[in-house]
Amino acid sequence: MPPATRILGIDPGVATTGLGLVEMDEKRALCVLDWLTISTKPGPTLAERLCEIRNDLKEYIMKTKPDLAVVERLFFSKNEKTAFDVAHARGVVLLTLSENEIPFLEPNPMTLKSCITGDGRADKRQVQDMLLKILGLKEIPRPDDAADALALAVFGALNRTTPNLR
Repeated sequence: MPPATRILGIDPGVATTGLGLVEMDEKRALCVLDWLTISTKPGPTLAERLCEIRNDLKEYIMKTKPDLAVVERLFFSKNEKTAFDVAHARGVVLLTLSENEIPFLEPNPMTLKSCITGDGRADKRQVQDMLLKILGLKEIPRPDDAADALALAVFGALNRTTPNLR
């Protein structure tokens, strides 16, 4: 039987990047290992904040040694500045994963929601409620960025052998 697999979900953002880590054992049982956020303060330049995200993510990867990562694909946002900032953070995340030779999946939001809830148009609360059931948690992880990252990690556990999700 294959050993347990660690999957890291990452919800990128410049102010807050969510991280969620799960492990799937050889019997396909899921266990939550961790959830947290990387936060940057608004004072430093964008480049400085992106460096902080990269350094903190690299340190976390070295400590936890994930086998796979999942980073949600961007979707069009009404707020261009927010979309560009998330795109910058996402680029740093993908670069850091590549530098550390961690394979990654990139589901779009509809695919992620469909996998977790069975409905690609589910709202955030429906996804969080399903996370409680899937992971056997008593309360929804906070903040939302960490809960979103855990949903991405669960997606990775359930789809880790699915090709072409990049």
